[in-house]
Amino acid sequence: MAPSVRDNNDRSRFELDVGSEIAFANYRLTPAAVIITHTETPRALRGRGIGSELVKGALELIRRDGRKVIAGCGFVVDYLDRHPEDADLVA
Repeated sequence: MAPSVRDNNDRSRFELDVGSEIAFANYRLTPAAVIITHTETPRALRGRGIGSELVKGALELIRRDGRKVIAGCGFVVDYLDRHPEDADLVA
C-alpha cells in the first residue's frame, strides 16, 4: 500500500512518511484557501517524485475539505503548471 499524505494541523503542514524520513509542505490557512508556503523533501529522497506525491496528496486533502489553494512556493507553482487537472483548486 502506498504511503498517504496526512494533515498535521498542530504543525500546519502536510506530511508524507517515506521510510524513516518525512517530506512536508508547510501551509497557512485563510478563510477560503490554503497557502502552501514551503515544501521540503529530505536530500536523500530527492529526484524520486516524492515532492510531487506530497503535493498531489495535499491537493486531494484540500479538495476534500472544499478549499482552494494558493501556491506560495515555486515547487507548488511548477506542480500546478504540470497538472492542469488541478486548476480548479487554484484560488
